Amino acid sequence: MLKTESTFKSVSDELVSFAENQQKWSDQDLAHFQRIILEKLAAAESDVSAMQRQLENSREMASGDSAYSFHMADAGTDAMEREKKYLMLARQKKHIGYLRRALDRIEQGVYGICKVTGQKIQKERLEAVPHTQISIEAKRKQVVPKNNGRRH
Repeated sequence: MLKTESTFKSVSDELVSFAENQQKWSDQDLAHFQRIILEKLAAAESDVSAMQRQLENSREMASGDSAYSFHMADAGTDAMEREKKYLMLARQKKHIGYLRRALDRIEQGVYGICKVTGQKIQKERLEAVPHTQISIEAKRKQVVPKNNGRRH
C-alpha cells in the first residue's frame, strides 16, 4: 500500500471510530444528502460529456480546412477558448471526485462529521456544499494569508 493510501486509510479509520462515538445523521437525512449528491454528480457528468464534445468539435474545426477565418488573432482566440474549456473540464472532473468521495463517506458512516471539530456539519451547509468535510466554524478559523499568497 502506498504511503498516501495508508495515510488516507488511517484518517478514514479514525473518522469512522470518532463518528461511532458522536451523534450521526439519521438514515433519512443521509438518504436526503445522497440524493443531492447524486443529482449534482449526474449534472457534473453531463457537463463533462458536453465539454468533451465541444472540445472534440473545436479540434475538428481547427484541424480541418474551412472557410472560417485564418487570421492569426482568430486562431489565438480559438486556442484560448479551448484552453479555458480544458481548465473547466479539469475542474469539473475534480468536483466529480469530491462528490464520489462524499458518497464513500456516506457508505463508511462518517458523512457530515467535521474532520476538524468532530461535530456534525450544519444541514444547510451540507445541502449547499454536499462534499464538504468541515463545518463553517472550522472554515472560518482557517488561516488565509492577507496578501492571498502573492509576493510583494
